Amino acid sequence: MALSSVLPASPSPNVILVMTDDQGYGDLSCHGNPVLKTPHLDRMHADAVRFTDFHVSPFCTPTRAALMTGNHPGSTGAYRTSSGRTMMHPDEKTIADLFAGAGYATGMVGKWHLGDNAPHRPQDRGFQEVLWHRCGGIGQASDYWGNDYFDDTYERAGVGNMQGRFQKFEGYCTDVWFREGLRFVEKNKDKPFFLYLALNAPHGPYRVPPEWAQPYEDRAEVSNANFLGMVANIDHNMGILRKRLAELAVADNTILVFMTDNGTSAGASFDGLDSEAVSGFNAGMRGRKSSIYDGGHRVPFFIHWPRGELTGGRDIDTLSAHIDVLPTLADLCGIPVPEGYDPDGISLKPLLDGTKDRWPRKYHVIQYHGGAGASALPAQPLAHSVVLTERWRLVNQNGQHLYDIKADPAQRQDVSGDHPEVVRRLREAYRPFWNQVSLRMRPVRIHLGNPDQNPTSLCSQDWYLEKGNPPWNFRTIRKLPKVTGPWMVEVRQAGRYAFTLRQWPSAAEKPLVAARAKIAIAGKEKEITVSPGSENVSLELDLSLGSFELQTFLYDKDGEAGGAYFTDVELVENNGSRQGTKKKRKE
Repeated sequence: MALSSVLPASPSPNVILVMTDDQGYGDLSCHGNPVLKTPHLDRMHADAVRFTDFHVSPFCTPTRAALMTGNHPGSTGAYRTSSGRTMMHPDEKTIADLFAGAGYATGMVGKWHLGDNAPHRPQDRGFQEVLWHRCGGIGQASDYWGNDYFDDTYERAGVGNMQGRFQKFEGYCTDVWFREGLRFVEKNKDKPFFLYLALNAPHGPYRVPPEWAQPYEDRAEVSNANFLGMVANIDHNMGILRKRLAELAVADNTILVFMTDNGTSAGASFDGLDSEAVSGFNAGMRGRKSSIYDGGHRVPFFIHWPRGELTGGRDIDTLSAHIDVLPTLADLCGIPVPEGYDPDGISLKPLLDGTKDRWPRKYHVIQYHGGAGASALPAQPLAHSVVLTERWRLVNQNGQHLYDIKADPAQRQDVSGDHPEVVRRLREAYRPFWNQVSLRMRPVRIHLGNPDQNPTSLCSQDWYLEKGNPPWNFRTIRKLPKVTGPWMVEVRQAGRYAFTLRQWPSAAEKPLVAARAKIAIAGKEKEITVSPGSENVSLELDLSLGSFELQTFLYDKDGEAGGAYFTDVELVENNGSRQGTKKKRKE
């Protein structure tokens, strides 16, 4: 039955896109979880249109890049969670760019994980109002020092406040994100708005007010009570959100989407990334977060829009993916994709309104560039990939394995020997994908001297390493590892730059454990002796315009070098004009 009302409404529909972090397909009671209770999401599931074969990337940043651009993550440049590969190429159009260009108020609240520095922050990528935490999780290296999910300090930014200001909030992180998301809705309820509500929960560390975890404690079938409690708290907030939308009289013409960014991290116990659940519930799938088996990337996707008749608890079983979200939402809202911008994704609107008998997608490719733990070089064809159709999964990891997902949803039986023609066809389908994304898997650079962020604060998580992960959390940094790497940077204004090198955020007030310090950039080097007890050292260099590698060295008394895990870079003099000295922010 065609739903003729799945058309741009008048006035234009609002959009709220809610995405949780590390919640899998099985981490919902409406998907059969026998322990977890999610009554509000169950109600949305009953009210919404549900895509049952919806796929994202096996982990964080790549899903977010695909969601923002409609393109395969490798093409965007943001295809890993660290190592300088979390930022999108500046020429990528984002969903916020499209909606802002169509007159929408655009807001982003929560976790970004697509770059902490200009021109890659949410306020640089089309979001007019932003409240966010840095890095890939609260409490990670570039996040505000001391954040722990409770009464944290987050960064508010946007139009008129591009540099950003830190602000302390009371309460649990998820409660704060929903509260601030609703503040944005209330402020903009009389005009069309687009809100991206990207939660950091239930990503670890698994912290939640005890009343949410208590129902799941001391139960043999529960692998992590706090994780389930975090999901239950999200569910509670979804109930508050939907109730408030109704009270504001905007629910009827608001497209509300709920999805997650990858498979479960702690909703079940596994014997390795690619196993079936040993205990707990994973909806009968093999694999968890970071796996290229279905449990790593098949996730919930609910879409509800009463005025557009996207209601009624209807299932759509067609193969679909994160790259389809941008073209779908733009299509539903009547927003044209700019000429010359051709996203990899396909609008799902014909499936939603029932007007498409034949679906153009025959294949979809997911690739975990570099593999789990960045154990391999990222730019390798086929490695850690899966080619999907509605029947088949060709998994390229530890050999080549073919699964008939209709007959074997748990992916237990490799049937590649029985269907060589299917293997050949799916390998051929991979080739154009690789030819496209490999051309764009080149460094994305952080700006120095950008007036929207001067000074800029660099963190070792963005060192551009070929293999392995740089220091990205304080568990590693506390060990002061003897490792360093380059930041890929672009100098936007020629002039004199001040470099301040530290091993800790300034708010930690910890002294350097080093005897000498050195910086190297653009073929220049400068070295300085470190005074005992100093928390940082500063050096200045004149730089010309261009793209360079910036590397820091902190030598101990034996001459062994590690890097400055935290480095501030400030343009202090340009064309003979001394820049106004900015007070350093505690981070």
